[in-house]
Amino acid sequence: MLGLRRKSPMKDLKEKTIRGGMARLCAQGANFFLRLISLMILARLLGPKDFGLVGMVTAFTDVLTLFRDFGLSSAAIQRPTVTNEQISTLFWINLSVGILLGLLAVAGAPVIAAFYHEPRLSGIAAVVALGFLFNGAGIQHSVLLQRQMRFTALAIINTVGLIAGSALAIAGAKAGFGYWSIVAMTVTVPLVSTVGFWLATAWVPGLPRRRVGIRSMMRFGGTITLTGLIVYVASNLEKVLLGRFWGVDAVGLYGRAYQLINIPTSNLNSAAGEVAFSALSRLQDDPARRRNYFLKGFSLVLGLTLPITIACAFFANDVVLVLLGAKWKDAAPIFRWLAPTISTPRSSR
Repeated sequence: MLGLRRKSPMKDLKEKTIRGGMARLCAQGANFFLRLISLMILARLLGPKDFGLVGMVTAFTDVLTLFRDFGLSSAAIQRPTVTNEQISTLFWINLSVGILLGLLAVAGAPVIAAFYHEPRLSGIAAVVALGFLFNGAGIQHSVLLQRQMRFTALAIINTVGLIAGSALAIAGAKAGFGYWSIVAMTVTVPLVSTVGFWLATAWVPGLPRRRVGIRSMMRFGGTITLTGLIVYVASNLEKVLLGRFWGVDAVGLYGRAYQLINIPTSNLNSAAGEVAFSALSRLQDDPARRRNYFLKGFSLVLGLTLPITIACAFFANDVVLVLLGAKWKDAAPIFRWLAPTISTPRSSR
């Protein structure tokens, strides 16, 4: 039709990236306040022991979380094209891995309890194991949304999941369920998110197929998983040792200090990383443009995190007192020492 021009692929990608970035930024802003408010409320309803018990379990189960999709979500996102047969096969692989990891968590529950000399951990680990099944069932549906750059839908789903999990945790804490309210939150968020992914994509996976060309994706995913495992062990070993030699209170104090210091940048890094990975994957054949976009994005994230680092270091006591309450004052020195880690990449705990 005369008078109309078709957008170039690069311009269309740029517009989708900007729209996606804005949607994710708004959602992460909402998530930031939701996580902060829920943390403030739960910190006043529960004590260090409650958070410490769950933290002891997740220090181990989070290792299994690294294998929940075997890097196949990243492998599928970065591929220029993915067939329905490939994505369906990956779905069944992810679901099988999720079931296997859940069974491993249940089987390892007595071992975790014996390691910490805390029998209550066995039941916690068994319930937390359900999260692997829920995550496995929604990974490839989330991948489809990311490949389509439907970040607004992803943002809404993640926000609804967080609201549902936080509301259940707060209600449980008020009702006197203690650490079980935190456990409920850890399985509710992935359950609600997975249901949302299925509804948003309206995609039903087909039967798994052999020889559909996923071997290279498996190799790519294996590399991603191995890298994540090394980073996780390096940044979480101290949590395991704290629980083993210092007890549940030490894990609770350290865990809340780390969560508090992690909330601003985890939201920022998540929003930037999700959009950037999808966008940069479309620029695999243009190294110069990809490098330019990456450096601009990294500079922006670094510029936003440095002021937060300085503020947290100088006002650690005030931040902990206002957000967590007086009974968490012993977490303030930990919070201050962790402030410089804001500007460095790290895994979420």
